[in-house]
Amino acid sequence: MRRTLTSDEVDAPGEHLELTVPAALEAERVDRGVALLVGLSRAQASRLVEEGRVRISGPVVRAGSRRLRSGELLEVDLTGDLPLGPAPAPAAPTVSGPSLVAAVIFADKDLVVVDKPAGLVVHPGAGNRQGTLVQQLVALFPEIAAVGPEDERPGIVQRLDKGTSGLMVVARTAAAREGLVSQLAARSVERSYLAVVHGELEADEGTVDAPLGRSQSHRVKMAVVQGGRHALTHYRAEARSSLLLPVTLVSCRLGTGRTHQVRVHFAAIGHPVLCDDRYSKPSQLAAARAALPGLRRPWLHAARLGFTHPVTGEPMLFSSGLPPDLAETLGPLGLTSPQAL
Repeated sequence: MRRTLTSDEVDAPGEHLELTVPAALEAERVDRGVALLVGLSRAQASRLVEEGRVRISGPVVRAGSRRLRSGELLEVDLTGDLPLGPAPAPAAPTVSGPSLVAAVIFADKDLVVVDKPAGLVVHPGAGNRQGTLVQQLVALFPEIAAVGPEDERPGIVQRLDKGTSGLMVVARTAAAREGLVSQLAARSVERSYLAVVHGELEADEGTVDAPLGRSQSHRVKMAVVQGGRHALTHYRAEARSSLLLPVTLVSCRLGTGRTHQVRVHFAAIGHPVLCDDRYSKPSQLAAARAALPGLRRPWLHAARLGFTHPVTGEPMLFSSGLPPDLAETLGPLGLTSPQAL
């Protein structure tokens, strides 16, 4: 069955940070180090240095090219407006922190494969400047800091939403990044998810083929829009139940990799992901939270990742079991997890 649709957060600024320079940033430029550690753009970090708002072990530093040394005390004054635009609006505290650490399940000199927990933000951004996956990986693999054109997203070739758990690959070298980006563009990377969605799907398998773009009415959301980017999601119903509420456990294989793709596609066909507070209807979200009061994130897990090693040419395939917060809901929902995707 082919389904085609053709239309339609560390604290906010106002703080004085004191950070110890990690070994991973030994000999790094001050402006780049500030950008990575604080979660600003390179241009913002450079302006902070120029404005005398950065100190190293006491003295003010005004040269962004000054090299950092491991163990130095880096002080960054974020009181007042950030340069190059207004400060982001205050946001609710994030759950990202030392207790949320991605497990490294494979690493060689070219790449790293991690299993990201739900709640961990992939890269720094407004409201989430510290404790991100990028910063954890740079601390473990310093060379990642120099990979790729974006200071805030070194090594990142794909990403998972904050509330989504599962597998990601990160490049450690420029050559690996180029190869992985090429495979993603060619749609040869295997990315498979498990999700529980509202309602009992009629078809055992199908495809949602619907273009995605930014919602015109809610700019923080994605939507099915005419003229949007091509997006393709293949799915298979693994189990159905109406024990607590009508739900279906589905396995999904991405034909493309768009922002919020699985979440938007299933919402578009009337079966949003369980406990998705962005794309569920209010009544659906209320029913899901009443049935599963302990689950506070979308029931979505990146369970399988396959690609060709960008340097050696070796086939690579990884799988990730359900994390406890999702696995514990299967019994109450009357569902059984598939043995394999």
